[in-house]
Amino acid sequence: MTNLRWLEWHITRYFKNQGLQVRLRSIKLGNTAIDGEVIGNGYRIALEIKTPSDDVTRALGQLTEALAYGYDKAALVTTLNKAKKINCRVFSKMGFVLLAVDSKGNVEEFGADKNICF
Repeated sequence: MTNLRWLEWHITRYFKNQGLQVRLRSIKLGNTAIDGEVIGNGYRIALEIKTPSDDVTRALGQLTEALAYGYDKAALVTTLNKAKKINCRVFSKMGFVLLAVDSKGNVEEFGADKNICF
């Protein structure tokens, strides 16, 4: 079973290796909260991290709220097995990014600008 701390560690490493600043803490946005944010050179990405037992539908609402509050992009982080079960049309329509972490800790990115569907 994948735990939240493991996903947080790998996603932090993924973004820090790209030279970006990562803040993983609860950030309140109106009626919801996101799990963290990535800060780059003039842009911010909202992060919502979900384990396989979490509700992905709720995450989509949280990411939509983050975009409404001024984030430039929104990303859902989950395991590769859970990502394979998600229809990628949801992400291409809303402009979300799907970050899938495999069992070895490698992060794969899927989203509106990626033409990869499971």
